[in-house]
Amino acid sequence: MSTAITESSHSLQTAMRRLWSDHVIWTREYVVAAIADAPDAGVVANRLLKNQEDIGNAVVPFYGEAAGKALTDLLKQHIMIAVDIIDAAKKGEDARFKDANQKWDRNAEQIAGLLSSANPHWPKADVVDLLMQHLNLTRNEVVARLQQNWEADVDAFDQIFTEILTVSDVLASGIVKQFPAKF
Repeated sequence: MSTAITESSHSLQTAMRRLWSDHVIWTREYVVAAIADAPDAGVVANRLLKNQEDIGNAVVPFYGEAAGKALTDLLKQHIMIAVDIIDAAKKGEDARFKDANQKWDRNAEQIAGLLSSANPHWPKADVVDLLMQHLNLTRNEVVARLQQNWEADVDAFDQIFTEILTVSDVLASGIVKQFPAKF
């Protein structure tokens, strides 16, 4: 197999990077707005949920409508659980916070299961690891923001952004490997 980067594989990688960058950027915007009780929190949440649809739609050409819908549904659950985590953390509701975090971990495993079942180049353990890193970094961001530890907050987002580029590159690379004739 050639390791040359084609224009179409580069285009896919760029598109995936954009979609997943939007995911963490709009998540950050929501974290900031929700914690500050800013009036734009609802609008930001809607934009973030739209991004989950965009990500689901991006896999449709490769895996079909049902897979795209399943991914969208799981990603929307991912966001709604995050909303609950942030709300519980703000209110100091430790039991709800713990429960929501457990749901978030299970949701990440479900997303990894869906992805790994679609593509042999996305081993479930590897995808779970990547998604758990994303969750843990986002948890760090929320805690730093709540504690008004601005340096840790910024550092957490820098790490989140770097990690999500790895996620998007792994996904794009797996698609190219699975469907080489398209690239």
